[in-house]
Amino acid sequence: MADAFGGWQGRRVLVTGAGGFVGHHVVRALAELGASVDGTGGPRPEGMPLAAWHDSDLLDPDSLATAVAQAEPDCLLHLAGQSSAARSFEHPLETFQVNSLGTWHLLEAARIYAPHARIVLVTSGEIYGAGGDGVRVAEDATQRPVSPYGISKAAADAFGAIASQRGQYVVRARSFGHAGPGQEPRFAIPAFAQQIANAEAGRGAPVLEVGNLDVVRDLCDVRDVALAYVALFERGKAGAAYNVCSGEGVRLTDVVRRLAAASRVPVEVRVDPARMRPADVRWLVGDRTAIGRDTGWSPAIPLDQTLADVLEDWRVRVRGAGA
Repeated sequence: MADAFGGWQGRRVLVTGAGGFVGHHVVRALAELGASVDGTGGPRPEGMPLAAWHDSDLLDPDSLATAVAQAEPDCLLHLAGQSSAARSFEHPLETFQVNSLGTWHLLEAARIYAPHARIVLVTSGEIYGAGGDGVRVAEDATQRPVSPYGISKAAADAFGAIASQRGQYVVRARSFGHAGPGQEPRFAIPAFAQQIANAEAGRGAPVLEVGNLDVVRDLCDVRDVALAYVALFERGKAGAAYNVCSGEGVRLTDVVRRLAAASRVPVEVRVDPARMRPADVRWLVGDRTAIGRDTGWSPAIPLDQTLADVLEDWRVRVRGAGA
């Protein structure tokens, strides 16, 4: 088992999915702490403080083994995968293979080539699925996933538990919803912000098309989530699972109201049936007692700041697209 954590200077970290939305924020946070960060996945992203990049595919065990062997990580953060619950209904088999089997392939590569590495395995709050309204789900709650995505992440989480039982240092991060600058519009909040930014620029109708807003979600800022993963490396208990969440619920109608109020032009909110999921959870809010107790982490960025930053990010993107 890994020794007590002694700081980030000289630490080698491998981040799967380093070029993705969360990866950008985590890589910068780790580099600022003095870690040497390698990334792996598809094409190498530009403008990131990466020491090296390793081509790999979660469904190609040999490529993962090569990446881990070359990186020789002290710490391994697994972010890569299919991250959209909505997309999982369209591509259920691909979602399960990438998120579940891909996780197992990575854990096997780490077992052989980085047996002493600390691993933070990111799964999802979606594994809890349908619970009781008004209830904050803790890590021991019954898992009732309602989407292929949730099922795939529940399987990945179970694989992490198995790896822990066989001696690997695995901490499971069950992350609830998060948003922030850089997120793509296949997710709800950036999709809303993109539509508003287009309407402000005269490149779209002043209509905000939405899906089901009658749901309550637990939302954090991605920059807080990045620091949660850092804290789990440092102080998370091997074999444990932790909810990464705010512990507070917000109805999506309220999120849309706040974004519409920040718009520089009046917008009409209109339900688009095409944006509805085949199955959804009315209430999904986490209990963050465990992560607070063991690591001291808590979210610091308020939701209004997150929404303002996402909207400004899309204003910049829309202006850039029209330049």
